[in-house]
Amino acid sequence: MRVRPCLVALASIVSAACGSAPPPPPAAPPSVTAATPVTASAAASAVPAAASAPSAESLVPLPPLPPDVADLQRAVLASRGAVDTVSSLTTEVGARLAGSPADKLAVAWAIHAMEERGLTNVHAEPVKVPTWQRGVETAAIVSPTPHVLAVAALGWSGATPPKGVEAEVVRFDSLDALKNADAKTVTGKIAFIDVKMERTSSGKGYGDAVPARGAGPAEAKKKGALALVIRSIGTDHSRFPHTGSSKQKDAKTALPAAALSVADAELLDREIAAHSKVRLALNLGPKWLPESDSANVVGEVAGSEKPGEVVVLGAHLDSWDLGQGAIDDGAGCGIVLEAGRAIAALGHKPRRTVRVVLFAAEENSLAGGTTYAKTHAADAASIVAALEADSGTDRVLAARYTGAKDARARFAALGPLLAPLGVKVEDSAAFGGADVSPLRGLGVPVIDLEQDFSSYFDTHHTANDTFERVNPEGIQQAAAAFATTAWAVANMDGDFGRVPEAERASRF
Repeated sequence: MRVRPCLVALASIVSAACGSAPPPPPAAPPSVTAATPVTASAAASAVPAAASAPSAESLVPLPPLPPDVADLQRAVLASRGAVDTVSSLTTEVGARLAGSPADKLAVAWAIHAMEERGLTNVHAEPVKVPTWQRGVETAAIVSPTPHVLAVAALGWSGATPPKGVEAEVVRFDSLDALKNADAKTVTGKIAFIDVKMERTSSGKGYGDAVPARGAGPAEAKKKGALALVIRSIGTDHSRFPHTGSSKQKDAKTALPAAALSVADAELLDREIAAHSKVRLALNLGPKWLPESDSANVVGEVAGSEKPGEVVVLGAHLDSWDLGQGAIDDGAGCGIVLEAGRAIAALGHKPRRTVRVVLFAAEENSLAGGTTYAKTHAADAASIVAALEADSGTDRVLAARYTGAKDARARFAALGPLLAPLGVKVEDSAAFGGADVSPLRGLGVPVIDLEQDFSSYFDTHHTANDTFERVNPEGIQQAAAAFATTAWAVANMDGDFGRVPEAERASRF
């Protein structure tokens, strides 16, 4: 399936998307017909064998899948819907940094995509987003051995003087080392944080390394540095630098800050080890502009019995500006749109409403998720659970939950439904994605469907984040897992209660 929004009508679509009020919800569809039992042999043939991950547990006979779940999984796994969605978004929109002209194009694309996939009550909810624009970015070792380096400004970086800066580099192997450094050793120099990210299937290595990017610029500024460069927060050894946000929000005081490609950071490290004193030239020219209009785009499969109770499937529509935004987060858009399409096409509606939300401005501010939570604070109690797809295109490995303690058994009941996809339900807590974390703060239960992160950070936030990075089998399995979970939660008896007050704090 390909989405080709009419470019002639784009201006009017975008105007409506970013400024109009949401349309009234549609009437509730007819009630669900109870599913009939399915035999073990029918269940075994319902989902392709390739969807199952071999394990010791696979030797234990699984109970038959309900026919609706088997149909849903079979339809998604046999489809290229998620793959084609990413192809459409990356081809027809491409990079879509919040506040850019492509951001508005993406909103129009999303409205059309939801309508084409059979979602109803499709509308855009306005969001004000900050606007930061990348400019010139160059870096080079000046002495003792000249080398041109591959570099990318970090989000919210300040600008160097027009002719750039040149200074001695002082290296730190961690953010804490910079924090503990004597300011005299940093003042007037270019600080270099050289944190090596560990490759893990869980993504833990990213959580350990990313504070150097987020907090590093502010710490370097406190120490009197002229600028900061970091080793890219990534697991590759290419010359594609990884951008990403830094926690600088004031254009007047922001320090020039950039990421070197991993290969060039290692080159700089070797130069410093060999020669002690190394001089670096850096020129960054980003601009901070006034806020822009964007939108969260929403579409639904309305519930048949409890349309006012909602399961949220989220992903973020924006991307960084270097590549095409394929794995981050075109993949997430593909996963949740395909899940919504498959549920809408199933032939009978879920008991509760399944709501797909494509959030604005996740990368540079979380403005979309924050605005959504504020806008829907009064009806947060009606959101039964929230899930977010923002982990690339590889398979879902595990499912986790955070909600009321006495509702954990209901979550555990998802295990037999997800097992044919090779997904294991685990006891550890879910965090919720960045965009649904403000909903968690309101007590909304969250479910994490954790994908395999082993290769995700090879291309994350780089110019190499292109459609070619998509794993077709992985993304369709992920879409099947999201569809299965959303359908099961929308149809379950009872709910997940509320997240306890002590567990509502966000990690973002």
